[in-house]
Amino acid sequence: MTAVLEAAGLRAGYGDVEVVRDLDLHVDEGEVVALLGPNGAGKTTTISTLSGELRALGGEVRCFGERTSAPLHMRARQGLGVVSQERAVLMQLSVRENLRVSRCNVDRAVELFPELEPHLSRRVGLLSGGQQQMLALARSLARQCRLLLVDELSLGLAPLIVDRLLKTVREAANAGTAVLLVEQHIHKALTVADRVLVMTRGTIALEGNAADLGGRLEDIQDAYMRASTIELGGNGDEGA
Repeated sequence: MTAVLEAAGLRAGYGDVEVVRDLDLHVDEGEVVALLGPNGAGKTTTISTLSGELRALGGEVRCFGERTSAPLHMRARQGLGVVSQERAVLMQLSVRENLRVSRCNVDRAVELFPELEPHLSRRVGLLSGGQQQMLALARSLARQCRLLLVDELSLGLAPLIVDRLLKTVREAANAGTAVLLVEQHIHKALTVADRVLVMTRGTIALEGNAADLGGRLEDIQDAYMRASTIELGGNGDEGA
């Protein structure tokens, strides 16, 4: 497979505070890689740095085969899509206007999420949280993004909506999109992922095929617990 996203020796953080240390990862074409870990492990910082929203403190990031330090908007033009837990949609605009501002194919967005069709003329601020997140995901996928970074798209949503969103993420990967997925629900992430990385305190503590790690849930939970124990002891820096 072809690596669409790579990081080597990545260091990331805020100012002088280093949150992510010597991180190596890759995401191949048509693959879903789940990035799991407890709160404060550095997952969001990793996503923000890989997207170009946050400047790396060191190491190397390669997108689409080329080393890059470009900001988010330039990576988006090359085929990057980002879906964050904040539901990055324009609340004062209608669903159709959101899609057009993002230069999306409206018909393709409705094909992905038929649930949005009755609401195309409705102001996004009036939609449910699940509908807003469907729109956020559609805004990326309807532009035929080659690389999708997803940060906790399930936050605060009902299980059936989460299943619907993750199913669409998996289908996008089946069509060739490379996906890095940060997800709080371990079991749900394992159902759609090909590989799993477990991050604790800014480093990868455990990795493997999703099928293999599905039988090692205790190991994943132990990694979470070890990180929590260290944090309660007050050692080291906190991460996002």
